[in-house]
Order: sequence, then C-alpha cells, then structure tokens
Amino acid sequence: MTTYTIDKRFHTRVARSQRVVEVAEAFGLGLDDKEFVIFDDLKLDVAQGDVIYITGQSGSGKSLLLRELSAQMAREGQKVANLDEVAIDPDVPLIDQIGTSTNDAIRLLSIAGLNDAYLFIRKPGELSDGQRYRFKLAKAIESEADVWVADEFMAVLDRTAAKVIAYALQKTARKVNATVIVATTHLDLVEDLQPSLYIEKRYREKLRIEAFTALSDASEGHRAMTRDEAYELLKRMA
Repeated sequence: MTTYTIDKRFHTRVARSQRVVEVAEAFGLGLDDKEFVIFDDLKLDVAQGDVIYITGQSGSGKSLLLRELSAQMAREGQKVANLDEVAIDPDVPLIDQIGTSTNDAIRLLSIAGLNDAYLFIRKPGELSDGQRYRFKLAKAIESEADVWVADEFMAVLDRTAAKVIAYALQKTARKVNATVIVATTHLDLVEDLQPSLYIEKRYREKLRIEAFTALSDASEGHRAMTRDEAYELLKRMA
C-alpha cells in the first residue's frame, strides 16, 4: 500500500487593459488575484492491483487527478500504459501484432478475452469497438505495464458496449495484478468496473471518496460488506 499526496492549486491574475477595466466596472467584477484550490493535500492509499474510478462534473479536476496519480506512480518506477494511446495497426491481423510466437500471441489474446480462433486472423479494422479495446488490453499486458490509465473512459461508446468493456477491463487487470485508473463523467460503470476506490470530484476542493475492501474483522464478528452491498450503499449516499 502506497500513500499518494495530491496538492494542486492555481493562481489567476487578470490583465488590466482599458477594456477589461471598463467591463469590470460595468458588471461589478472583481479584478483581484485569486487562488483556486483543486486538491488540498489529498491523501490516497493505493495498493498494486487496485481499480480506481474517478468521476464528477466536467471541469472539476478528474483528468488532473488521473494525471497526477499516474505521474507519481511513474516517478516511483512503475510502468504506466495509457490505454487510449496503445498503438495498433488496423490493417494487420491480431496474431501478427502481438507476442513473441504464435502460442504467446494466443496466450495474450486469451487473457484479454479474445478466445475465438476466428478473431486471431482478423484485422483490428474488422473488429467491434469492444473487441478492439480488448486487443489494446492484450497489448498492455504484453508491455508488462504496472498501471493502466484511461481518461474520458468509454465516453464515445454506447452504454451497453461500455459496460461490457469495463467488466472485461477489470477482470483482465485483476488477472495480471495491474492497477487501473479511469476518469469519466459517467456513473453507470461502477458495478462493471468493481472499483477498489471510488472518487467523486466536485468543484473546488470538494470531493467524496469511498473505499471498497474484502476485509473483515473476524475477531469482532463483523461480516465483510459485499461489493453489491457496497454499491447499493453508494447509490443511496449519492
């Protein structure tokens, strides 16, 4: 378990041209220098293999948090792969783009959920969005990256496909013990991603964090909350 500290704030200054001053006076706008606090000494405990789900309003700082977390992990020596930037050739069969041998390629594709031999000889351009994303997962596995990140996660896909891919992503990541960090405005992928850490970022420094674990204190007779129960609790708290 590693504790990461995120402290981000921005100072703004308005250039005082004649027109700026005229607008400020006409509409009662202040021109004082300001400090905007986005994250105020935020502490996050992250273990290898965790799935981190960052959500919130557009412009609230989701992407900033994802970048800061992944940058700190990279500085610690962890290999970080951005799933949106995994390079694939749309005109070359999958089996020829991955692995050190045919058997190794089949192994990697199967881990990512591409188990059909028919798909092995297809080109990425001939696959569905979900299948292409699984191929990117296979490439990420091949790279042996410790951390997978995806900003605006599943933003452009229809919601049914997004949920299927989200589920495949977390299952694959947990097979290989990769940490996953995603940022999205969508709230409908929680059950599919099954996050260890849920972060809802609001404007300014406001945020809500929920940690889901499978741990229980047996000595005190407490039963661990299941993930389904945790998600139901999260929905009621929203």
